[in-house]
Amino acid sequence: MKALLIVAHGSRREASNEEVRALTRDLAKAAGDAFDHVDCAFLELADPSIPDGIQHCIDAGADQVVVVPYFLSAGRHVTEDIPAQVALKQAEHPDVDIRIAAYIGSAPGIADLLLDTARPTWRA
Repeated sequence: MKALLIVAHGSRREASNEEVRALTRDLAKAAGDAFDHVDCAFLELADPSIPDGIQHCIDAGADQVVVVPYFLSAGRHVTEDIPAQVALKQAEHPDVDIRIAAYIGSAPGIADLLLDTARPTWRA
């Protein structure tokens, strides 16, 4: 069973965390057969934590977990913190294939997405 785990930073502002949860629900609907389980987790300031999020995927039956860092740049959280937390869970569950996908800011379509977001505000 394949699971997708969206990992965001987390915020003291609960509405921001809820935005990530809403995106996760939308992804679950859009995933179709690509992923059997879609969930989210947070690096800090919100629950579930990354290890707990991975565990939720495993508890749901996942033997493959793809962790997607929902970050725009490859700062310390993307290059160090997230991989360290994933490595802890991988060590606990060597029979589960846990992989970290590229962070969102490195996606090939990000420039077009930013332009599409900005276009409605352009004045003629």
